[in-house]
Amino acid sequence: MKIALIAHDKKKNEIIELAKEYKDVLDGNELYATGTTGTLIMGETALPIHRMKSGPLGGDQQIGAMLANGELGLIIFLRDPLTAQPHEPDVSALLRLCDVQKIPLATNASSAIIMLEALKSGKVAKYVTDFGTDDILCEENIICMPHLG
Repeated sequence: MKIALIAHDKKKNEIIELAKEYKDVLDGNELYATGTTGTLIMGETALPIHRMKSGPLGGDQQIGAMLANGELGLIIFLRDPLTAQPHEPDVSALLRLCDVQKIPLATNASSAIIMLEALKSGKVAKYVTDFGTDDILCEENIICMPHLG
């Protein structure tokens, strides 16, 4: 599964700790992250991560483009709800795309743990999309249904 890891500045330590604790789960997946978050996680875990630009410099939009193209199966985005973000419209667009594409989204450590535990246990073996693309149509654990809207 392709998983995106994103964290606002005040949540970087939390996402690093999650990545360290669930390294074995994350290691079996293709990981993507915004710039600084990816660099920090790689430095602490040695996990291979495809790094995008920093969130405010377009990284959130790069992740959003992957979402829009049906290329991601899970987003872990530890947000700081108490600090104004200069790229808040990009953040809102990313959250909206998760809802449109029906992609699971964890926005805090507790929900991330639930999702990572589900992956670890094998209870999340498939995900469903109604926006199938050529590169995911033949994937074993993806169910593509026609969009009826």
